[in-house]
Amino acid sequence: METKGLLVVISAPSGAGKTSVIRKVLATGDERFRYSISATTRARRGNERPGEDYFFLSPEDFDAERLRGEFVEWAEVHGHYYATPKTPLDKWLAEGGIVFLDLDVDGGLAIKDKYNDTAILIFINPPSYQSLVDRLRSRETESQAQIDKRLERYPKEMQNSQKYDYRIVNEQLDATVKEIIKIVNHHIDKINRTHK
Repeated sequence: METKGLLVVISAPSGAGKTSVIRKVLATGDERFRYSISATTRARRGNERPGEDYFFLSPEDFDAERLRGEFVEWAEVHGHYYATPKTPLDKWLAEGGIVFLDLDVDGGLAIKDKYNDTAILIFINPPSYQSLVDRLRSRETESQAQIDKRLERYPKEMQNSQKYDYRIVNEQLDATVKEIIKIVNHHIDKINRTHK
């Protein structure tokens, strides 16, 4: 039987906890799980590690890779460029991997457009708008102006989330992780039944 992989895009408004969710999913130890590391032109934050959290590129290097067709999708977000490298995605899919991608809604929809049924889109909602504001402030990594800029995107993100396959309210981290794994296993079973 031919092995088929799956792309799992996780999107959320800034501060809704998608990074924590993805880390916890990957920590379950499922050997099929992979994480697509994005390229970005933004500066490193805190303990972020190049090649593990992001590929940190200069604007010039980012543009050169984009022009060579190295990215599946790319976008400008909050004044910085982000992109998904193509080569590892295609390799992991061919190997039957389940690849998690941390993307904004535009990036998620671009992935769905290119990969169709090989991709599922999951949107993580915060319990409330206020909880989102509180979380962004408590991170203490950005100025109020930067936080305001992130919050400006909230209405558009919520509107575009209606185009996603699933929407989960992140009330409790463990419950959110269990729900995502359940969704992923359901799709893998469906793919396997289709390709028998």
